[in-house]
This record gives sequence, C-alpha cells and structure tokens, in this order.
Amino acid sequence: MESQPFAPLSESTYLILLSLAAGPQHGYAIMKSVADLSDGRMQLSTGTLYGAIKRLVNDGWIERFDEADYSGGRDRKAYRLTELGLRALNAEADRLRALLAAHVQVMAG
Repeated sequence: MESQPFAPLSESTYLILLSLAAGPQHGYAIMKSVADLSDGRMQLSTGTLYGAIKRLVNDGWIERFDEADYSGGRDRKAYRLTELGLRALNAEADRLRALLAAHVQVMAG
C-alpha cells in the first residue's frame, strides 16, 4: 500500500488527534486534553472544537461512537482515532522531527 502524503497539520488539529491517540474521548475531555498537551497555550472553544471534529469525521480521520455514561444512564458522543487519522498524526510527527533536526544542525553550525 502506497503511503498517503499529508499536508502539514494545524496545531489544533495535531493536538486533537494526539489526544485521541491515547484512546476515545468525548468533546469536553478532548478540550481539556488539548489544553493540557499545550500547557494551557491552546484553549479550544466549543465551536472551534466541534467544527474541527466535524471536519475530521468527514475526512475519515476520526469516527464517532456512542459511549455509555453509566452515571447518567445515557449514551454520550465520543470520538476515536481511525487508522487514517493515526497515519496523519504520525506523518506530522515525522515532519516536525525533520524540521527540528534541520534546526539543530544549522544552529550547531
């Protein structure tokens, strides 16, 4: 199978995918995880988060499923990373590592 090229990801997209790499999460947990992963630099509004989620679902990078909420006796919407989303996340990590290596090489001079 040929490797699919991925365009550079925005920081918010990268952090959303990274938060889901740890396992499925619902929207509020994704927002909290993104804030934690960015050391508080990125605070997603609900509108921004759900716009990104809609795009990522449409692109096939994440998928929605119903997660049982045992405390309230209802299902809540949760999201999980797909194989395509994992490939996009890993491609971006590789791209960032290459940029960092180039930076270190130039700065070491």
